[in-house]
Amino acid sequence: MSRYVERNENDQLDAGTKPADPLPELQLPDPALAGNISIEQTLAQRRSIRSYSDNPLSLSNVSQILWAAQGMTMDKFFRTAPSAGALYPLEVYLIAGNVRGLDVGVYRYAPARHSLIRICDGDRRDELCKASLSQPHIRDAAAVVVIAADYSRTTVKYGTRGIRYVHIEGGCAAENICLQGMSLGIGTCVTGAFDDAKVASILNLPANEDPLLILSIGYV
Repeated sequence: MSRYVERNENDQLDAGTKPADPLPELQLPDPALAGNISIEQTLAQRRSIRSYSDNPLSLSNVSQILWAAQGMTMDKFFRTAPSAGALYPLEVYLIAGNVRGLDVGVYRYAPARHSLIRICDGDRRDELCKASLSQPHIRDAAAVVVIAADYSRTTVKYGTRGIRYVHIEGGCAAENICLQGMSLGIGTCVTGAFDDAKVASILNLPANEDPLLILSIGYV
C-alpha cells in the first residue's frame, strides 16, 4: 500500500537536488523487475498514441513508468537511463489527472526513495495542453510526464558539450517510458512542441530547470 510520509532534514537527498521539501511525499509501490512481454515485442509494437480512453491509470503502473524513466537500479546508485558522468541532470514530473489512489496535481519523482513529492494541487492537463499548441492528447491523457533538466549538473564537468549529453539522456529516459508503457498496455506519445516558459510556470519549475519534452500516457 502506498502511504504519505513526511521528510526531514536527515532524509537522503537525490543527487543534485535542493534541500528536503516540506511537502508530503507519497511512497510508490515497488517496481516489478520482470514482465510478460519481451523487449523485442515492445520494440516491434511501440507507436505514438494520441487517443486515450477514460479508464484511470493504476498507481502501480504509474510507479513502473516513473521507475523506467529514472528509477534506481539494483546497485542503488545507477539509474535506468544512462547519464554522462553519472551526473543525472534530469528531473521527472508527473501531472496526474486520472490515476487511482492519487490526487490530481503536479508531482516530482524522487528516484532515491521511489516516491512522489507533491508540488501543487489541481488538474493542470488543460493548461499544459494550451501551452503545447493545444494538442488534445495532452489534455485527454490520464496523466502526463514532463522531463526537465538542470544543464549545469552536466556542463560543470563537460562544458557546452554537456548540453548534447543532457539531450541524449532525455531521449533515453523518454524511450524507456514508451517501451515500459507498451509492455503495460499503456499508450504514450512524446511531444516536443510547447512554450517552454509556460510549461515551466504551470509546473512551478525552479529557475535552474528547463522542460525538455512531454509524454502523454493513458489506456487506449
